[in-house]
Amino acid sequence: MTTLAKLLEAALFASARPITGEELATLAPDESAAAIAAAIDELREHYDVDGHGVELQELAGGWQILTRAEYTEAIERAQLAARPQRLSAAALETLAIIAYRQPISRAEIEEIRGVAIGGVLKSLHERGLIDVVGRGEGLGRPLMYGTTPVFLEHFALRHLEELPRADELAIALRVPVPEAAPE
Repeated sequence: MTTLAKLLEAALFASARPITGEELATLAPDESAAAIAAAIDELREHYDVDGHGVELQELAGGWQILTRAEYTEAIERAQLAARPQRLSAAALETLAIIAYRQPISRAEIEEIRGVAIGGVLKSLHERGLIDVVGRGEGLGRPLMYGTTPVFLEHFALRHLEELPRADELAIALRVPVPEAAPE
């Protein structure tokens, strides 16, 4: 493994969040963007080919070393990993609306959900999952909300285009019809 790949590995290992390519480039300012990309590819291949318990994943606009999916259950069972706080159903619904409709105002979210969402918005904002992304053109110039890189990291997404499409959701949420027992 190259010295550059080892340097990037050390930085990725030490970080609790995804690190962007630009941030990685600051570690070796004399290296080109192509050299950084090649070192990232070298690291990813190293973890994949040599059968490590961790892998290099691209998410939330950056790179992070994460536990392989097949080992997460055992690690959680042993309570070795910090679990992120769970989101309530109301928070998940609100977050989904924001993710799919952003930028969106509080009034628009409340119209879709049919309930007041002040506390939910505050909670999502405190967790860093949403942020104010601008002001609307309507009466009073309402605050407009959108998701953050923390949202992408929380749901292990590289970008918003990885969210399921509406037609995929309809299929996934369809109630299964039990098959008739053979006679």
